Amino acid sequence: MGVPQTMEALRERADFIKESLQKSQIITDNMAAILGSFDHRLSALETAMRPTQIRTHSIRRAHENIDKTLKAAEVILSQFDLTRKAEAKILRGPHEDLESYLEAIDQLRSNVKFFSSNKSFKSSDGVLNHANQLLAKAISKLEEEFRQLLTNYSKPVEPDRLFECLPNSLRPSSSGSPRKHGDDNSKSPAEHQGKSLENAVYTLPTLIPPRVIPLLHDLAQQMAQAGHQQQLFRIYRDTRASVLEQSVRKLGVERLSKDDVQKMQWEVLEAKIGNWIHYMRIAVKLLFAGEKKLCDQILDGVDSLRDQCFAEVTVNSVSVLLSFGEAIAKSKRSPEKLFVLLDMYEIMRELHSEIELLFGSKACIEMRDSALSLTKRLAQTAQETFCDFEEAVEKDATKTAVLDGTVHPLTSYVINYVKFLFDYQSTLKQLFQEFDASDPDSQLTSVTTRIMQAIQNNLDGKSKQYKDPALTQLFLMNNIHYIVRSVRRSEAKDLLGDDWVQIHRRIVQQHANQYKRVSWAKILQCLSVQGGGSGSGGGIGGDGSASGISRAAVKDRFKTFNVQFEELHQRQSQWTVPDCELRESLRLAVAEILLPAYRSFQKRFGPMIENGKNPQKYIRYSPEDLDHMMNEFFEGKTWNEQKR
Repeated sequence: MGVPQTMEALRERADFIKESLQKSQIITDNMAAILGSFDHRLSALETAMRPTQIRTHSIRRAHENIDKTLKAAEVILSQFDLTRKAEAKILRGPHEDLESYLEAIDQLRSNVKFFSSNKSFKSSDGVLNHANQLLAKAISKLEEEFRQLLTNYSKPVEPDRLFECLPNSLRPSSSGSPRKHGDDNSKSPAEHQGKSLENAVYTLPTLIPPRVIPLLHDLAQQMAQAGHQQQLFRIYRDTRASVLEQSVRKLGVERLSKDDVQKMQWEVLEAKIGNWIHYMRIAVKLLFAGEKKLCDQILDGVDSLRDQCFAEVTVNSVSVLLSFGEAIAKSKRSPEKLFVLLDMYEIMRELHSEIELLFGSKACIEMRDSALSLTKRLAQTAQETFCDFEEAVEKDATKTAVLDGTVHPLTSYVINYVKFLFDYQSTLKQLFQEFDASDPDSQLTSVTTRIMQAIQNNLDGKSKQYKDPALTQLFLMNNIHYIVRSVRRSEAKDLLGDDWVQIHRRIVQQHANQYKRVSWAKILQCLSVQGGGSGSGGGIGGDGSASGISRAAVKDRFKTFNVQFEELHQRQSQWTVPDCELRESLRLAVAEILLPAYRSFQKRFGPMIENGKNPQKYIRYSPEDLDHMMNEFFEGKTWNEQKR
């Protein structure tokens, strides 16, 4: 195809496109006109529909408000209905169904809260007044129910029931009296029972049936929520305090003054002290612990009252118990009271941690301090009594002498006293530390040594009452030997030491030697070939020969010996050496010097008498006779017994 043809074809196409564009513009203009017409119509329609839309929205809102009002009315009506039902339950009282009654009170409180927050309700004030009045009546009935329930189920605990709660080792014996610390042996609580009681199980008594406690707790909670804490406090305190005091009285606890204690016979007072120790343990571990548990259970959640209630419930009973201890601690001191004071001090020490735990709150501080004060006072009185005893031993002015030279009652009393003290070793060490921080073992050693020295000093003074120096020595020998033997057989030996024992054994031997010297020196002089005779015949030759010796002198020697020996036999057979080993040892020591001397004298000079008239008048005894008579020495025989 040529160029002209191509150009023609292009021109035709251009004309076609131009025509198409012109048609498109016309269509566009027409569409714009149509759309403009629609916009105008829609605006007119919107203007026409606006009142209808407004009316429809108002109707919808009205429906919503009606729904809300109906629902509110339904809630209010339900509250009225719940109030009516709660009122019916409350008017019936708590006796029929206490749990339902408590639920009604909770519901009534909820209703009061509802109407208080809906004050816009037309009759809300009237409803609130009615509900509050009903609630006040309900709480009043609740108080009475709490009082009756607590009173009806609060009964004193009988002693037998309390004894059953004790460990077996502390239960009363068949005689009905509490076991004393020394029933099993002589050990004190610190040494004997302390260990066995460390793991002892105490069973708290049932003060109120367990099924009743939750009801009492709920009642207490309701009263507290109603603001009736003081009424709750008074009811609980008055009821439980009275019952606790009755339980304590039934045990036998009584309030005693210092004057009451002073008037009592010692045996009666000692029994009361033993009972008091037992009752203190029962009161703290069973009664007070039980009251604490009960108070915590019933008043759980009422923290503002719990501690104060427990304090007020127990204060009088604690006071009665501690008053007896105070009266004992303040009464006139005497040696026999030391051991019961130590027992009382020990029980207070034993109970210290539990007293601190039970009475640990601020409300109980007075009782806690009173218990601690009694412990300190008992310790002080015991220490003062201890010092009194030491001084009394040294200064004992008993004039009554033991005529036979045996162990003095004071000696046996002091030694037994010291033995008992050693049964209280741990208690004494605790007591020493109340006042002195130094080593308690060395303090105990020092005290024991001083007491031993005090009794020896006193015995030295008492020995001077004897006119016969031989009896003086025998008396000291007997008493020091008794002390040494007792120490060796007791725990005092470990404290005083072997050196002390050996030193005092030598002292015993020294007194035995002194006895032999002062008692037998004179009679041995009669048997000495060097001694001078008192007869007219002059002396006896030192060579023992009979040449130049007066028979009269020999007779006089035998005669003097007989008289002196018979006097010694008569007197010293009435003397006593109570220890059989010491007695035999002393007889043997005398026989070892007397019999050989007599045999020798008789062998040398006996023939001079035997060849004369009436030899038996002068040679009355054979060595065997003397030995037999020596066996009667130190037996403590009376004059009538000797004549038999």
